[in-house]
Formats: sequence, structure tokens, C-alpha cells
Amino acid sequence: MNAENPEFIRATRISYDTIADAYAERFSDWPGVHPMDRALLGGFAELVGARGGGPVADIGCGPGQVSAALAALGLPVFGVDLSPRMVELARRAHPGLRFHVGSMTSLGLPNETLGGVVALYSVIHVPDDHLPTVFAEFHRVLVPGGHVLLAFQAGDEDEAGHLHLAERFGHPIDLDYHWHTPDTFAERLTKAGLQPVARVLREPQGEEKRARAFLLARKGDRGGVLKGP
Repeated sequence: MNAENPEFIRATRISYDTIADAYAERFSDWPGVHPMDRALLGGFAELVGARGGGPVADIGCGPGQVSAALAALGLPVFGVDLSPRMVELARRAHPGLRFHVGSMTSLGLPNETLGGVVALYSVIHVPDDHLPTVFAEFHRVLVPGGHVLLAFQAGDEDEAGHLHLAERFGHPIDLDYHWHTPDTFAERLTKAGLQPVARVLREPQGEEKRARAFLLARKGDRGGVLKGP
């Protein structure tokens, strides 16, 4: 597999195509999301709105529930997902919004056109050596002062940092998960020119097995100086 289409992209796409219907049935209920998660997304929307209001890309949008929530908060938003089946389900569930198939390693968008980027539980499938490409792409498409919000299952410094699943929802898959600490992601973002401005770590709730981490970062205004809200 070449650098433009690495093997992890192919494996992730096929795996999510396989489980898309079961995943959407389980996770498309936005009101059922933890209240703190909803509040953090609301804070992100307010920050983006204060800078002009978007547009915002929901990267790894799945069945589209986060895109719909951002739209309800008044932001112009579109969803991007590797899985054609996920995109099909998102379009069906939210016909008033735009969704397309794409990869966070190469978004195919013009430079400095987005007010915000959201990637909730999607960067966990990106191997370490591809993270610089992903975060450089986020930096490229954001306007100066634009924000990015990441959410991910937090790893521990003492853990191997990797999990492979061969089955989910009763279907065979080939899916890798990569665990990181908030500090690791903050360092990666900083190297890409995205300055972390807030971190939240939420303890596992219900069936969750790992803490949930949220990391908000911002692209500097022209000249590299962070200003404003």
C-alpha cells in the first residue's frame, strides 16, 4: 500500500463498512451522550461562532449525530468519513446536511477555509507515524484563529498503547485502536502549529472502560500570535 493510501485506511474503511448498521443503531442517539461531552461540544460551537461561525468539518462523522448536533447549535457543518456505508447512513438520517467519503490524511479542501474541525473518537485509528500528517492537514484547512476539538479514549503511559479487534457486533473486522495520553496529543498538535488551549479528562461511565479525553487547540492568527476568544 502506498503512502497516499496506507494500509490502515483500507482496513479501517472495510471494518466500518462491515459494522456500520450495527454501529449506527447503537451510537446515533445524541441526547443519550454524556452531558459533559455535549457541553464541551457546545463550548466549541460558541468559540467557532465567535470567530465567524464556520464552516466546520466533522471528521470521522459516522452516522452523523455530531454533525446534526453542531448544525442545531447554528454552525454550518459537513461530515467526512472513510466508510461509504457510514456516509450513506448519515445522509439518510440527516438529509439536510452534507456528508462525503474522505480521509483525514488528505481532506481535499482548500487552504484556510474552515472555522473548526471536530474529530471525536476517530483519531484513535491513526497509527503514530501518520499523526503528523493528520494534524498538519487540520492546520492547513483551518483559518487563522480556527479551533480543533479532539475526543479520544485516553491511554496510560505504562500501556502498550495499541489494541487490535478482529470482531465487533458479531462481525469479523480488522481494526486497530491506538491509545494516547492528552500530553502526547498536545505535543503532536503543538508541533503542527495548533496550540492546545484546554484539556478535559472524564472518568469512564457505564459500560466505558477507559477515561474520555477532550483536547481543544487553536491555530494562531497570522504571524503566529493567539488572540481573541
